[in-house]
Amino acid sequence: MKEKRKPSKSLKKTARKLHLWIGLSTGLIVFILAITGCCWVFQKELRGLADDFKTVKVENKPMITATQAKTIAHKVFPRKHIHGVSFGQPNEAIEVIFYEAKPKFYQKVFINPYSGKVIKAEDQLSGFFAFVLRGHMYLWLPEAIGIQITSTATLLFFVIIVTGLILWWPKNKKGRKQRLKFMWKPTTGWKRKNFDLHAVTGFYISLFAWVFAFTGCIIAFNWFYFIAFKATGGTKAPQFIIPNSAKKPSLAANNPIKPIDQLIPMLRKSTPNAVAYELHYPTSDSASIYVEIFQKNEIYYNVDYRFFDQYTLKELETPSIYGKYQNAAFADKVIRMNYDIHVGSIGGMAGKIIAFLASLITASLPVTGFLIWWGKRKKRKTLRQRTLAKRNQQAKEMVSP
Repeated sequence: MKEKRKPSKSLKKTARKLHLWIGLSTGLIVFILAITGCCWVFQKELRGLADDFKTVKVENKPMITATQAKTIAHKVFPRKHIHGVSFGQPNEAIEVIFYEAKPKFYQKVFINPYSGKVIKAEDQLSGFFAFVLRGHMYLWLPEAIGIQITSTATLLFFVIIVTGLILWWPKNKKGRKQRLKFMWKPTTGWKRKNFDLHAVTGFYISLFAWVFAFTGCIIAFNWFYFIAFKATGGTKAPQFIIPNSAKKPSLAANNPIKPIDQLIPMLRKSTPNAVAYELHYPTSDSASIYVEIFQKNEIYYNVDYRFFDQYTLKELETPSIYGKYQNAAFADKVIRMNYDIHVGSIGGMAGKIIAFLASLITASLPVTGFLIWWGKRKKRKTLRQRTLAKRNQQAKEMVSP
């Protein structure tokens, strides 16, 4: 019997050491990632409370074109790069998105779709949720350093989850019952309550914590992204690929209406149930126009990425996983769903509530875990002091006459 128990004890001993030292070294990082993730879940809904300026009165007249929107927005930020322009519902302002990576510049200009009047320019890098996102991604440190720290901590979080489950696993049926629910009495001390908060909630939250860690690693590491894609049977190109347009026709300049300005009206007719169309201007004479067609607000996995020749509007195909959603294979969907799973939006409002509560409980685990360690450390220190005092007393009694 003893021979059979040795591997289990050895495994638990190793798990306890790994869980302790990895937990202590990454606990603060995990707490920040979880609490900022918790804050981010409902950012769309909370921002919407102050975004009434995005709603406009519907008018019986044509909307401004993509070219006009670009010209108007460039008057606000003349020398900045436009990433794209989003055309929403008839009662929504047009959003022109400016983005540059270095130095980082991220602004949105909101335009009345009927009059062309600029409603507001909004900095996407300032405010509470921008602060939350910086904390979640790189701990408010310099980006290159912070991303390495959060990425590594996310990977190590897998070890914490696995070792935590090993330590949680009870020896017998009676122990299992104690680990599955709080069995507190009026006399139960805070140390026992704290231990149960860590062990019981940790067990129930372990699956969600694993999902957060897995989807976070896909976002953080290219190699993890590639392995996840290939492991689920991926065969397409996993990166974003914009196909090229054909050679510029000689008569293109004679057309009074630019092809790019015909594209959004054309897509509204062919996909009337879409909630928004985000158009991206060609970056060169050979590049195509690409449009992201959203089926639901703040849901990204089923977006249709469609590409059009900038001169003829002929639709072009891409070898990438980022094409029409109806053409996506299982592996493509795994990658495309990753962000929506990470933030809980994949399950609608119910999914967001689950993600919020799971993140909040995950944030509590480093705190309760630290208190367990601190309590044991203090107890050991007290025992050492008592032992030392006892030995000193015995020594005095031996030398006294």
